[in-house]
Amino acid sequence: MSAGTKPPLLRVEGLGVSFAAVRAVKAVSFELQPGEILGIVGESGSGKSVTCRALMGLLPGAAHATGSVTLEGRELLGLSEQAWCAIRGREIGMIFQNPASHLDPLSRIGTQVAAPMIRHLGIGRREGLRRATALLDSVGIRQPEKRVHSYPHEFSGGMKQRAMIAAAIGCGPRLLIADEPTTALDVTVQARILELLRRLNEERGLAIIFISHDLSVIADICSRVIVMRGGEVVEHGPVRQIIGQPRHAYTRLLVDSQPGRKGFPPPLPAADIAAPLLSVEDMSVVFPARRRPLIGKAAAFQALDGVTIRVEAGETVGIVGESGSGKSTLARTIVRQNRPSGGTVRFDGEDVPALSGKALARFRRRVQMVFQNPYDSLNPRMTVTDAVAEPIWRHGLADRRSAVKQAQALLEMVELPSALRERKPHQLSGGQCQRVGLARALALKPQMLVADEITSALDVTTQAQILQLLIRLQRERALALLYISHDLAVVAGMCRRVYVFKEGRVVETGMADEVLSAPRHPYTQELVASLSHLAPATAGTSRPTGNCHESR
Repeated sequence: MSAGTKPPLLRVEGLGVSFAAVRAVKAVSFELQPGEILGIVGESGSGKSVTCRALMGLLPGAAHATGSVTLEGRELLGLSEQAWCAIRGREIGMIFQNPASHLDPLSRIGTQVAAPMIRHLGIGRREGLRRATALLDSVGIRQPEKRVHSYPHEFSGGMKQRAMIAAAIGCGPRLLIADEPTTALDVTVQARILELLRRLNEERGLAIIFISHDLSVIADICSRVIVMRGGEVVEHGPVRQIIGQPRHAYTRLLVDSQPGRKGFPPPLPAADIAAPLLSVEDMSVVFPARRRPLIGKAAAFQALDGVTIRVEAGETVGIVGESGSGKSTLARTIVRQNRPSGGTVRFDGEDVPALSGKALARFRRRVQMVFQNPYDSLNPRMTVTDAVAEPIWRHGLADRRSAVKQAQALLEMVELPSALRERKPHQLSGGQCQRVGLARALALKPQMLVADEITSALDVTTQAQILQLLIRLQRERALALLYISHDLAVVAGMCRRVYVFKEGRVVETGMADEVLSAPRHPYTQELVASLSHLAPATAGTSRPTGNCHESR
């Protein structure tokens, strides 16, 4: 479908959004045709999400929107909240960037996916749960008939995001706004989600606004792209032209910051010692059945089954696999947040599950974890300086005054500007907050870091900065690093060895360059194929792009 053959589904003219004296969005204009997929790219703070929240009537009360937004000729700006409630979910669906902030922690996933359908389509509760189960299956959540009864805290970050996608598409909206919908997903699930969105686009004529910092994904699914910076559109045009031959310097920076575009230094070799620093042998983790399921029978869930890994001193080891494959469960079990159901976990020869008292405190100093979501891992009531200083004085390594001085030195080391050090986490960007998480993890001078998807929610320029910082800190401190990620390009560049996880088991392991260049297991082959499927478009090759009606 070419632009101009039909009246636009959505027309945005001179949209501006202000928060008091701050102009977050400045004179943004574009049109979206029925059945078209439009990409919006830009780093954090560029105005992408604020623009799309304005299209949904979800701006906070302090915000003031100007300009015009029309859906099939109907002006949306200025609608009452009651009128907006009839549009949201039914005519316009939205997939939010941080699903953890938009899922009710006290309500089961199935109930939340079914809620929009029950409200807008007039179906009953049982039929809603049946459809919710089918939707969870369609977005790639395994065992959906069991997972429909789970609570959000029992889902991984990627699984929460897929549940949000299921809820957004349940009522069959005409326009879907997808705000970083594949950010926390591995490449195979990402490919399935993109294929799902393409299928919805083809079968239903669903128009999509796709916000992402991943230009390879934008190139794979979108026909046109808007590049935003500082609340303004700096470049706009066909995706092949914008990504393959960018004119604006900022667009060129985004393209060059994509994973794999810049090389990593060679991974550090393992230290020459007799025994590994970390040894996990035949470990399993089983979560017990919950009581009183909504429908059906509850069953225990085996998150890990017979996992064996090792990490040498000073070595970087990668863990890859789809969301829900057990990667984060492995990390939490290594650092003693979970208890293994079987097998052994040894660190420097010590039996980790058996540690207690001073031995356990010493272990917690020697092994630190950097979490996927830095906002959830920092105390919202503390300044970032106090958050970094706290573990130092709590472990008795210094008094509070000295701990604060050490914290300030650590924040300087992770390159957090001094003007931000007395702020609280919610006052920082995602990249700034992740720097604080790194500083806190390093505060106790650990021998090993467990990094769990630490760049998955960051834009590409910030991601590149954090990865270079992590590499520098690892080399300066000779840290062992267990790096968990769904980004194979990063794992291939950073890691010496890699373990591939699927459904709680290790299906392939070996040297990273060998496993990812010549995979033996069908699942690893699928991972690598999904990566190569997306990667060429970023480099501006002639891979076909466009909306699905044109390219398929």
